[in-house]
Amino acid sequence: MILKPSSYSADKWLVLVVSLPASNATLRMRIWRATKALGCAVLRDGVYLLPAGRGLRQALRMHAEEIKQGGGNAYLLNVANPSVEERTDFQGLFDRRNEYLRLMERIGEFMAALGSLDVAAGRRQLKVLSRDFETLVALDYFSSEGKVEADAMLAQAEAAFFASLAAGEPQSGEGEVTRRVLNEYQQRLWATRKHLWVDRMASAWLILRFVDREARFLWLEKPDDCPAEALGFDFDGAEFTHVGNRVTFEVLLASFALEKNPALEKLAALVHNLDVGGFPVAEAAGIEMLLGGVRQRCVDDEALLAEAAKIFDDLYAVYEKEGK
Repeated sequence: MILKPSSYSADKWLVLVVSLPASNATLRMRIWRATKALGCAVLRDGVYLLPAGRGLRQALRMHAEEIKQGGGNAYLLNVANPSVEERTDFQGLFDRRNEYLRLMERIGEFMAALGSLDVAAGRRQLKVLSRDFETLVALDYFSSEGKVEADAMLAQAEAAFFASLAAGEPQSGEGEVTRRVLNEYQQRLWATRKHLWVDRMASAWLILRFVDREARFLWLEKPDDCPAEALGFDFDGAEFTHVGNRVTFEVLLASFALEKNPALEKLAALVHNLDVGGFPVAEAAGIEMLLGGVRQRCVDDEALLAEAAKIFDDLYAVYEKEGK
């Protein structure tokens, strides 16, 4: 993210002095949350400090009115031209360096766990870290030490995460999809990379349901382990893999003339979105979460495919019904 310089001066301050009715617990909680969300420094119980700024002044004035309407008292005071000592003390209350350090510790833990995170969990954690960083920057009124370092570390974590997704992923090749004769692909051994994720899960499901109902699968540690007699899919050099802008599931559809099945076409759009992005699919986030949970729970790829197949069966049934 692009870091903007601080626009707040240490020469002008706002002080909110409040007295809240003990009987109104809901109001007390709302004001506590509101002052925390604004990043107020607490000078003492009921006395909150912020640097002067138009948006902050409006927010504090709004909360002062809320307190009065709730039966309490509130005064919003302006403090201008404090002494050098006071200015230093006030500004020190907004030093966020320790918060940046704690955030960087979390980013470091995320990066250390990249090898064990599934895609859905990784994206969720990265989203939380990014959100927390943006929240911290919004409350860092004086550009505390650690902001630039945390920003750089977060960018590094994002790059490492997306690089980990690409590890072993097939590169899109040029050319046309070759039509195949279905009868020539029966009772075969099919092979793909282990630790299945969406495109490989869906492709294996498609093979079992629509191509080779007696298919056997081999889960490869690395693509070079693929035996000559196996039909590889979803890795570079495989019999079936990405072609142009098509992911492996879409290539299999085209290869076996299944792309005119409306339900499978809807599934293809979902798989494409979850594998490489593109046109949004409303249910994609929910399905990604379900498949991520299955991936965490299953101890091996055989069990993972069996569980994921149930989800794809259900999706296919819904899509098929919608198409009728």
